[in-house]
Amino acid sequence: MAAHARTADDHPLLRDSFRIGGEGGALCQAQSATGDAASRTMFDRAWTLVCRDAARPVGQIYALRRNSGDQDAALLARLAASRRTAVECGAPGGVNLPDIGAAVMRNCTGAVGPYRILSVTRDKTIYIAQGHAAYASALDLGLRSVMAGRTVSGKVDIATVGSDQSGFARLQAATLDPQTVLAEGYRRNASGNYAEAAEFFDSLTDRLARDPDLAKLTPAERTGRAHEYLVNRGLQLSNLGLFDQADAAFAQARGIATADAVQLRLRRNFEAMHHINRQDLDGALAILDHPLAGGTGAVANGEGAVSLPPEVAAEMSSAASQARALGVRQDTTLAPAERAAIIDAQAQQLRGTILRLSGQPGPAREVLSKALASAVAVRDGRVTSIARLRAQLLGEMALTYEAQGDYGQAERNLNQALTLLGAQYPETVALNGARARLGAFLIRRGRNEDALKIYRGIMASTMENRATLTGMANQLQPYFNLLAQEIPNRPELTADLFAASQLLLRPGAADTLEQLSRELSAGDGEAARLFRQSVSLSRDIERERITLAQLREAAEAQEALLPDVAQAQANIDQLAADQATTLAALAAYPQYRAVSPQGLTLAEMQTALKPSEGYYKLAQLGDALYALWIDATGATGYRLAVSASDVAGKVAALRETISIEVNGAQTTYALDVPVARSLYLDLFGPVEQRLAAVRHLIFEPDGAMLQLPVNLLIAGQAGVDAYEARVAQGGDEFDFRGIDWLGRDHSVSTALSARAFRDARAAAPSSAAQSYIGFGDNAPLAGPLLAASSRGVLSNGAADDCGWSPLQWNRPIPATELREAAQAIGGQGSELITGAAFTDEAVMARRDLDAFRILHFATHGLVTPPHPGCPARPALLTSFAPDKASDGLLQFSEIFDLRLNADLVVLSACDTAGAAGVETTRAAGLSGGGGALDGLVRAFIGAGSRAVIASHWPAPEDYHATERLMGGLFTAKADQSVAEALRDAQVKLMDDPETSHPFYWSGFAIIGDGARPLIVRR
Repeated sequence: MAAHARTADDHPLLRDSFRIGGEGGALCQAQSATGDAASRTMFDRAWTLVCRDAARPVGQIYALRRNSGDQDAALLARLAASRRTAVECGAPGGVNLPDIGAAVMRNCTGAVGPYRILSVTRDKTIYIAQGHAAYASALDLGLRSVMAGRTVSGKVDIATVGSDQSGFARLQAATLDPQTVLAEGYRRNASGNYAEAAEFFDSLTDRLARDPDLAKLTPAERTGRAHEYLVNRGLQLSNLGLFDQADAAFAQARGIATADAVQLRLRRNFEAMHHINRQDLDGALAILDHPLAGGTGAVANGEGAVSLPPEVAAEMSSAASQARALGVRQDTTLAPAERAAIIDAQAQQLRGTILRLSGQPGPAREVLSKALASAVAVRDGRVTSIARLRAQLLGEMALTYEAQGDYGQAERNLNQALTLLGAQYPETVALNGARARLGAFLIRRGRNEDALKIYRGIMASTMENRATLTGMANQLQPYFNLLAQEIPNRPELTADLFAASQLLLRPGAADTLEQLSRELSAGDGEAARLFRQSVSLSRDIERERITLAQLREAAEAQEALLPDVAQAQANIDQLAADQATTLAALAAYPQYRAVSPQGLTLAEMQTALKPSEGYYKLAQLGDALYALWIDATGATGYRLAVSASDVAGKVAALRETISIEVNGAQTTYALDVPVARSLYLDLFGPVEQRLAAVRHLIFEPDGAMLQLPVNLLIAGQAGVDAYEARVAQGGDEFDFRGIDWLGRDHSVSTALSARAFRDARAAAPSSAAQSYIGFGDNAPLAGPLLAASSRGVLSNGAADDCGWSPLQWNRPIPATELREAAQAIGGQGSELITGAAFTDEAVMARRDLDAFRILHFATHGLVTPPHPGCPARPALLTSFAPDKASDGLLQFSEIFDLRLNADLVVLSACDTAGAAGVETTRAAGLSGGGGALDGLVRAFIGAGSRAVIASHWPAPEDYHATERLMGGLFTAKADQSVAEALRDAQVKLMDDPETSHPFYWSGFAIIGDGARPLIVRR
């Protein structure tokens, strides 16, 4: 595998970089460190040892030609100087290594933790390996490989380092160069991974505030970095559809005083993109037309570096060596004038896009052609890092050709764009976006079979890379339309529709999953180690694919490169095998399952269903909604006859009659019965007979239906007619007895995804010995104690921050329902944690939460942002702990780190399954939501709960409705399913005239497998 090089004493050594440990475990690599000045002056050869699950090097290997006068003390001094950190070592001892024999080992300790130094003398050369003791096997293999002059095979068995959850994150913050992180953020955006890119830029902002080394920056440098990180994050949020948060980020960036013309250009382009994303073409054009306050010349920093937008790849914002480490193959940096030309070309691309979208294909192509010429004029088109910009220009020009009837040229442009992206961003979201554009063109030309082949390639690529199609909903709508049209005649295409629908990911869910993924990667357990290894393997595969694509292109003219092509493919195959092994091990951990995008086949989904069950999945693309029905006997799919906007309007109308704030008070009106009936027919009309044949409905919502429990839809017309006749004769409009609610004859479970439901069903029952633990009745802050008529959210009076009003803590939920639930469940052991004992720190500090089958939180849920522009960070309200570290909130990232072994978590709070940011998203013109479902619920699933019961609106206190519902739930018969127990409790409230309004009985939903038993008798 490795080519040989020789030292001055003609001893064979490996080349500058070689792999260590190919037999499972965490694969490591030794990279030449001879470019390091300290290593070069102190040793003849030096390697740095890096491993996939570590953020910084874990050790070093050295070769030193030894003179007769050298002493051990001098050697240790050299090692200490190369290490740059102090360790204290014990007396040297002997150890035998395979293939080497006797070696000298020193065990050391220091701020870096347990440390190890190995040394072996052969003839006139001494070989040394030093590094973290946890990576001893990697050190041994590296040393053996160097001494043997070849890659020695063996297993790297690595223990996790450290004991606290934030250790890995701190390690990254301390050791990774911010410019490298910036380059990676740009590349993530350029490849279409917007959620991950947003996290990179967010972490850079945090790092700028806390990293002591960055305090050495000049004020101008700090300002420039803060501005660049902020506008980048704003663009990623806009790409994800989180427009109000993007608005806030750009407004904050405008408040940063900078005269740097490059930074001003950066913000100009990004804000224009943001307006295009919002379909505000006039606003985007106004931004592009507005003169730059700082002039138009490119301004370089002291070293001549200029920052560029995300379509300009990594090396334009970092050193070339860093860019190459990320898989970019441009060896020389660009001059400021060259970079400025590319920025301006991008601005012209945006202007051309606006003209095309405005129905002016001719003028649009003229602008786009000039922009393309300007971009490729830089270094005669040899700037590889503008591949995506060039591809976007070609794609836009293709649409102008199509609009004017030149279909041949349009297709040629689209294929050129694919070739460009295939070389720089192989098998990424960016490449699949270009494929989708070609697929849509083929559908418009009536070439459906060709289009199906293209789209199936997109799905196969996405599944193989365990990625998602976030941000591609509009591009995939032609595919979904084609499948929905063909399914009546070709029912086998239902499997294609099901597979594609699972790869879509709501922007809110993508943002949440990225944060939870970062939380998982910061852990110190085996799941965290494997996850870091998996992420690193994914990036290794991406880099190798870039290498392979470029080699294949070059091999067309140079046959001598064919062996390199074969080697690159072999490298990818080996990495893919390592990845498969890693993911197989990860699948055992609920935290990973909660963030994994992996889907199911249609056959696998059908196998998971029982004979009396039906699975109904919604998928929103643009303003269209698609439905899939799956049961044990078959499956079908269709596009809803109504638009997503129509459904959103009906959902809003129903929610406003259920729970709405009027003059600061929670108010309920008589339910709009005709709308509830109409919405049922919209969703279930085409499969009404199949729905009637099942007893358990598993519902996977999307779009506005994330905000509404499906059980309150009305399945029959007779009850509606009787109700309207009764009200017309003066009857009580709040008496809804006799209505044929969907939830009266069907138990209902809600699914986060098909895979999440199947995993919940497959999970073994909890082995916890204790039955129940309840948390609630928080201690109020100083001030008036407020009565709670519902478990709602008080608005935040301060609009200049994202904090919550202190009044939230002065409305504690009484512990009555907790006591009743504990008594009803009985069994082996129950515990209540209330008052001052119920703090966020106390919950996180408990190490016995996995000893309880059922966890119950009766408290306020804070899921909507305090005001527009704030991120949705769902949390459960707790008491404040005495120390200042407590914030009185159990946040979803903290929940994710709990260790549970629960069959059920009950969130008897407000809006814990509802749409976080409903008002915010509505103000932004969006119909989506579901942030709480993506946050709190997913966090508890990841922490180890098989199912969660959560609420869609403020849980009512009137008529003791919530207490009665929870009390009825926990009086379930032995081995009765959770869904049936909840349905029975709801029916009792339906049949009481005081609580027959859905506000009192409908709000709680089961997320997970509701067919699992609630009370297990042992």
